[in-house]
Amino acid sequence: MGQDIGAAPQSFQEALRSLQGAPTRPEVTLTETPAPSRIAPFAIAINGEVVADNAEASGRFVLLHDPDGQDAWQGTFRVVALVKAVVEAEVGEDDMWADVAWSWLGDALDGIPHHARGGTVTKVVSRSFGELSERPSEVNVELRVSWTPDSSDIAPHIVAWTELLASCAGIPPVPDGVTMLPGRTA
Repeated sequence: MGQDIGAAPQSFQEALRSLQGAPTRPEVTLTETPAPSRIAPFAIAINGEVVADNAEASGRFVLLHDPDGQDAWQGTFRVVALVKAVVEAEVGEDDMWADVAWSWLGDALDGIPHHARGGTVTKVVSRSFGELSERPSEVNVELRVSWTPDSSDIAPHIVAWTELLASCAGIPPVPDGVTMLPGRTA
């Protein structure tokens, strides 16, 4: 992280510690990357990539912190997340897919204290023609979402984001009653 952690407010230090022990999906590799520096005084960014057979998804999880708060956030923390995935061609024909993808975010965040959730779901279908007509259609989806955590315990939020990455990549959810061991975090 580019900032001096010792100079960060206690609540941001708590948030960073909570991220370190988060039990994220084992199929998602996490790497810390440079965080945006103009949006908030304190930030951390983590890139994620699904590493599983027949699954392709990646994304970015950014935690922003402004000790003075920001009106648009309705709080002092804000999560801004991105998920990009290549999905099956049949998705390109399904007009309800965006609603389904948005519901996956709701499912992932269910029970996690947060508010002010918003975002977009984009689906791009690429079809080839002429000399390239034998190529199969390719469907890319992208979710750009944000929400305000209700506390500095950010672990459940990054877990939810890795669940969303896995869902978009077509990886089934972890069965009820199964607990993931702490994953690889930034």
